[in-house]
Amino acid sequence: MARISGIDLPNKAVKIALTYIYGIGRTSAVEICKKNNIDANIRINDLSNDDVNLLRATIDKDYTVEGRLRTQTALNIKRLMDIGCYRGLRHRRGLPVRGQRTKTNARTRKGKKKTVAGKKK
Repeated sequence: MARISGIDLPNKAVKIALTYIYGIGRTSAVEICKKNNIDANIRINDLSNDDVNLLRATIDKDYTVEGRLRTQTALNIKRLMDIGCYRGLRHRRGLPVRGQRTKTNARTRKGKKKTVAGKKK
């Protein structure tokens, strides 16, 4: 089993297995395979150690993945909240950030319904 960027890659095609690394999608995975002249359809266990080391080196050099990417994303969100911009306020309140409606829907961001009692007569 190959281990790249702290992730144990499953025995699947290289283009699929690389997507288990946070920050690498299908397009990036195929791109990495082309850069290293590796067939994207070969299974991970069929790769030689040299091929795995090539993949590892390319990912470390050219891509921001796993911990560094998560940290970078968290810092970007924190920066938005600190400067008090609209997007930062939406993050702070736990509401949708990108202009979606909130009268209905948005339950994923807002959480479970909080029922408000009706007016008594």
